[in-house]
Amino acid sequence: MLTEERYKLIIQRLQERGVVKLQELVDLLGASESTIRRDLIDLEARQLLKRIHGGASLLNQKSQEPGMEEKAFKNVQQKNAVARMAAKEILDGECIYLDAGTTTMAMIPYIEAKDVTVVTNGLSHVEALVSKRIRSYLLGGMMKIHTKAVIGSIALQNMDNFRFDKCFLGTNGVDVEMGYTTPDPEEALIKRRAHQLSGKTYVLADSSKIGEVTFAKLFELKEAILITESVPERSRRSIAQKTKIIEG
Repeated sequence: MLTEERYKLIIQRLQERGVVKLQELVDLLGASESTIRRDLIDLEARQLLKRIHGGASLLNQKSQEPGMEEKAFKNVQQKNAVARMAAKEILDGECIYLDAGTTTMAMIPYIEAKDVTVVTNGLSHVEALVSKRIRSYLLGGMMKIHTKAVIGSIALQNMDNFRFDKCFLGTNGVDVEMGYTTPDPEEALIKRRAHQLSGKTYVLADSSKIGEVTFAKLFELKEAILITESVPERSRRSIAQKTKIIEG
């Protein structure tokens, strides 16, 4: 089993139980005790868990994704500012991908371009798009209950039927060294594939996400245009050296 596969299973077990014993992980993963100890040391260094006597416990849920309802009430003004700027990047006749998430969801009322086609993995998104009479396709696949995002192998296969002029992706972390990150590795795969199938990629992130790192990497900063309402001064120069910033 690959190291990253072990990491994913360790985090999944922690999410289910909150605390996990070392011997339980040895039995679950079929790895030696010394290997699991090294895994826990590395995951603790990444601030994804806390080692305790005989096992590990959750730290601050870097590997857990808040639900749509919870996220909808966070940083509302900042998200709307980011969404407004992002919607202006859409041109008449373009085919775009809209990632599931509250910031991309906030783009929909601001879309003014004509004859646009949208592909999305967000159930709430496609409902809002149809209400606005925007031609829309919803990816098939497994629906995440708490975020209403379609993920998994079927969604990835479905996505390969499309090509996009632009994609607009949400993220939970923007870091100069670690790049763009999100808590769920499966959702990261969907975002990464949309990026690969797009002529241009935009990542939407309010300022609270800058400097944050979560579990699963999407890609490097230089691979996308960052749209944010404000970049903290401490990060501005280092981020601007890596990527173009659209800031409001």
